[in-house]
Amino acid sequence: MAMKIRLARGGSKKRPHYSIVATDSRMPRDGRFLEKLGTYNPLLPKDSEDRVKMDIERIQEWIAKGAQPTDRVARMLEAAGVTEKKTRSNPKKGEPGKAAKERAEKKAAREAAPADESAE
Repeated sequence: MAMKIRLARGGSKKRPHYSIVATDSRMPRDGRFLEKLGTYNPLLPKDSEDRVKMDIERIQEWIAKGAQPTDRVARMLEAAGVTEKKTRSNPKKGEPGKAAKERAEKKAAREAAPADESAE
């Protein structure tokens, strides 16, 4: 059985509240889970203690049993100091998209055209 430690969404529309749960990876996101391991409230300020609450010992036990945390939960565990930080490589993150590149090229061409005419 492939185990995951992931977020299960709760709360009403536009007011999310998440539970950190250990579940079988084949179950739906908000479906059946084996154990609730903590909570995450994204509406609270980032420096608030109540934003992320986790039962660290139980999470470590699940990881020892082979459960894999999702990306978001892994980041929370890194922030809490439970796991070591992973180096992430996203070389295209700061690169503008296709349309933005085209706009920049057109703007550069427009700005270069009047400069060429005044130089003559």
